[in-house]
Amino acid sequence: MKIRQYMSMLVLVLLAGQTWAQGAPLVFAVNEGVTYRVNPGATVDRFRELSDDLGKLLKRPVKIQPVTDYKELAAGLAEQRYDIAYVHPAHHSIRALSKNGYQLIAVTKGFTEYSASFMVRSDSPLKTIGDLKGLKIGAPSEDSITSVIMRAALRDALGPQPLETVYVKLQDAVPFMVENSMVASGVTASRAVVKDWQAKGGKVLATSKPVPIKHLIASGKLSDSERAQLTAYFVGLDQSADGKKRLDALTVQGFAPYDQAKLLELGKWLGL
Repeated sequence: MKIRQYMSMLVLVLLAGQTWAQGAPLVFAVNEGVTYRVNPGATVDRFRELSDDLGKLLKRPVKIQPVTDYKELAAGLAEQRYDIAYVHPAHHSIRALSKNGYQLIAVTKGFTEYSASFMVRSDSPLKTIGDLKGLKIGAPSEDSITSVIMRAALRDALGPQPLETVYVKLQDAVPFMVENSMVASGVTASRAVVKDWQAKGGKVLATSKPVPIKHLIASGKLSDSERAQLTAYFVGLDQSADGKKRLDALTVQGFAPYDQAKLLELGKWLGL
């Protein structure tokens, strides 16, 4: 009996030692927006090889955690539950940078000029964004980065008084409201939606100032060295065959460094 107890204790000690050597798993939160169609299970699969790379790089297991709800995302960032986060909605990552001790690792190539387009019908008499005063507007989810950008652009044009806005969950649901005259203008940041709208004869009344989205950020709990390793890894992905394979899985062109101070200035314009 004593031998069994001894062996059990030895196994526990060895397992504890292995866990200590590896370190506690790092949590990598992934949010790819709420106004596009996203499959959380598919997200884990797409990020699997990348998480394996990061585990070897940082010498700690890396767990991918899809976060599709913005309230959950905001709470997790505020409490620093995520060691690394890939955040589509720029306003949430900017808040994490300015208030929660996170640091910018990189931004996503191809998403540094994310703008909100104000769509109107082909027969609309409106000429400028200022003509929307007193009218109704349609937009995707109220807490989406598209709608945050929209409200900033409207403040520039019309002052602080907000327009009556009808919010729908998905970007591709916005044109329906415009087509059926439920709203005077509909806002989207989806290039595919805008392209389809214009192909059908619709017009774009105005386009907002661009904002980089899809930010990679890291908790202040990580060391400067670890954050530098992360930046070097992500920025260098498009320089190797294996790296390009990881990018294909993420369906992005690559990653680039970006000035965090400049991003925080954009946050002020967004009203954060």
